[in-house]
Amino acid sequence: MGSGTWSTDVYDAAAHYRAGTGASAFAYSDATTRGARSGWKAHPSLDPHALTVRESRDSDEHPASLAIAVLFDVTGSMQTVPRTLQTKLPELFGLLLRKGYTEDPQILFGAVGDATCDRVPLQLGQFESDNRMDDNLGNILLEGGGGGQMTESYELAMYAMARHTALDCVERRGRKGYLFLIGDELPYGKVKAREVRAVLGEDIPEDIPVTAILAELRQLYHVYFILPAGTAYAGNAEVLGTWRKLLGQHVIELDDLDAVCETIALTIGLGEEAIDLQEGLDDLADIGSGAVASVGKALDSLARHSREAAVPGTSLLAPDDRSTAGTTRL
Repeated sequence: MGSGTWSTDVYDAAAHYRAGTGASAFAYSDATTRGARSGWKAHPSLDPHALTVRESRDSDEHPASLAIAVLFDVTGSMQTVPRTLQTKLPELFGLLLRKGYTEDPQILFGAVGDATCDRVPLQLGQFESDNRMDDNLGNILLEGGGGGQMTESYELAMYAMARHTALDCVERRGRKGYLFLIGDELPYGKVKAREVRAVLGEDIPEDIPVTAILAELRQLYHVYFILPAGTAYAGNAEVLGTWRKLLGQHVIELDDLDAVCETIALTIGLGEEAIDLQEGLDDLADIGSGAVASVGKALDSLARHSREAAVPGTSLLAPDDRSTAGTTRL
């Protein structure tokens, strides 16, 4: 996947149509959740059952594809995150493309729930370069479930992304993609074979520790966890401590939910060595973003660590990806 080109005009036309007709940007979710819960299921475009592979590939149109995956926790208070991000897609692409952070971004949207109790614990779209990513985002079912125990199935999403994606940026150029988990809870300590069977329809011989699947995932992606303000466990010491043991400096606390898109864009710009943090903040000011202070605060530690750990000829953030893989036991 990944053909076509993002158009703000197409995005605006769709938004104006929805405004004029009273349609929702998340019409599938709204329609589904009005019905009986027993009938809730993932939209066919995001259903992971019998998943083969989600591909980010080069083409004549996009010769230097860069895979970017954004996976949301859609339980409880996190349901507002994809709705917020959907309204900010033009800002995300404006920064990535017009500010030159990367030439050919291909973005996959997905959603994470709780495989112990949710009807739809995992949803994965395709890597797209054009406005079909808006369609994929809008097809996410905002289940709003979760088990109330401060854990969600992030590790199941890690498994799917580690073993069911293929990226030309890695295979052809040895450059990792970017994967952002946006949530406010803990992962389970292992990928459970029974949940892989139930959700993806495949058999694995045994459970996989979360540290082991994360090590696999980091062969393909720079992995980040973003914890926004206003969610149930924002600022929670146990949540932050666990994710920091897993990801080190790649845990981002964000005090403004509206700044998610800008935070993602500048993190990629830093990783691709297209900007330093001040240049990125200047870019935000240039486009009239109100997120300058929030993004600066959120990324200050990451930017400082990146400068200290940078190795000539590699991505700024690659050393952090290697520093903690496989070292933490939950």
